[in-house]
Amino acid sequence: MRVVQNPQMQIGEVDISAITFDPRCRDDIPKILRGLQHIYTELPLREELFRMLEAKIAPAVAKDNGRPGMTLWSIFVCGVMRLDLNIDYDRLHDLVNNHTTLRAMLGHGTFDNEAYHYQTLKDNVRLFTPELLDEINQLIVASGHLVAKKKPGEALRGRCDSFVVETDVHYPTDINLLYDALRKVITLTAQWCEERGLTDWRQHAYNINHVKRSMRHAQNKKRSKAQSETQKAKNTALVISSHQDYLDVARRYLDKAKGALTRLAQRGFTSELDVARKLEIESFMAHAERQIDQIRRRVILGELIPHDQKVFSIFEPHTEWISKGKAGVPVELGVKVCLLEDQYQFILHHQVMQKQTDDQVAVPMVEGAKRRFPQLAVCSFDKGFHSTANQIALQEHLTQVALPRKGKLSQSAQEIEQCAGFVKARRAHSAVESAINALEVHGLDLCRDHGIVGFARYVAWAVVARNIHRIGALLWQQEQQRALRKERREHDPPFKQAA
Repeated sequence: MRVVQNPQMQIGEVDISAITFDPRCRDDIPKILRGLQHIYTELPLREELFRMLEAKIAPAVAKDNGRPGMTLWSIFVCGVMRLDLNIDYDRLHDLVNNHTTLRAMLGHGTFDNEAYHYQTLKDNVRLFTPELLDEINQLIVASGHLVAKKKPGEALRGRCDSFVVETDVHYPTDINLLYDALRKVITLTAQWCEERGLTDWRQHAYNINHVKRSMRHAQNKKRSKAQSETQKAKNTALVISSHQDYLDVARRYLDKAKGALTRLAQRGFTSELDVARKLEIESFMAHAERQIDQIRRRVILGELIPHDQKVFSIFEPHTEWISKGKAGVPVELGVKVCLLEDQYQFILHHQVMQKQTDDQVAVPMVEGAKRRFPQLAVCSFDKGFHSTANQIALQEHLTQVALPRKGKLSQSAQEIEQCAGFVKARRAHSAVESAINALEVHGLDLCRDHGIVGFARYVAWAVVARNIHRIGALLWQQEQQRALRKERREHDPPFKQAA
């Protein structure tokens, strides 16, 4: 049984609309909670949000029977807090059980000692899909425009840019990726054999250390600083020899694991879990086979491995090697994300750019933003988004396209880029870096979820959380200004008060 929000308040529970915050607090938590409070207290917005949550989260599961689960409002609050504070589930688990104001926002009173379990938080926050979060974001941005006092019919002026969201991976080399694959093959196979009574892998911990020692030996041989040609040739031979020894060790343990899988299959699978185990082990074996082949080709045969054949993480295979030419950042390991922000600092639309470049997403980004917010009329870009086709296609969707061209400009291009509308949009474009920095501070410096689906969900959560934070910050600023005006009126002389 799952409800959106418990309608019956308990003894000691404070209504969410009555929650107060310390106006002198400068932490992020009160502002994000103020944004959530606004969503809850705006009745049309709350009803639409609750209707959407009830219809889209686990639609095949009956909501009116079974044991009680987390309310959908509580799940939403936990997801927003996790991303906006850029925390992991461990800290979220502590906050939802001990932070008084947050528990009030979740619907718990003074005498309610209900505790959330760690795994419960993980399982429920993952119920939200990127598509659902995108729909929620549209509701939040529309409400945010009202808070920001956007005039009816006013055109939206956007700015579009991309940045890299890093995945949680270590720096990849072909030999340490081979070690990662073998470590998982040995560990998973040993665990399965132990459960089925096979003693082939009693020394699996020693076997893993053996592989690691071979890897370290191959790594150390590459660190020579020899200057003479004779010593360089000698060191090259040592490098090849150490890598060949490493490959021999890897091949031996890989063949042993294959033999163990064969014997386990002969004994028969007892459940679907065994089939899943076998597929998982075979997937890591495939990674190991690929790395063995690439190491042999690169080190022993002297080949150059094409970039499209390389994998930069066996745990996050969607990770890309991205070099944007930024000072001090030679390479970033992750996936690019493109975002489009309006003049009120709300993120209208975003897109995960898997295996895509800036010029390939310029038109889809504007089309997607226009479908969600038809008032979008102006948008600025960097030169990386330029192509002749983009210049033509964007003119069909926008009244002003601020997309600078590459190379030497023709007379007509100079006239376009020197017009007042183009210059105004380009001068405001740098503000998108503030949005990117805010997203990186509030969650998108590193993706903590796994897989490309988890990556897309994590980015969508971050966008929703950032827009809610923006609403909270605007309301906080407006309330501070009202309080300041009230204080000034109280201290005005009597003749000014009478006037």
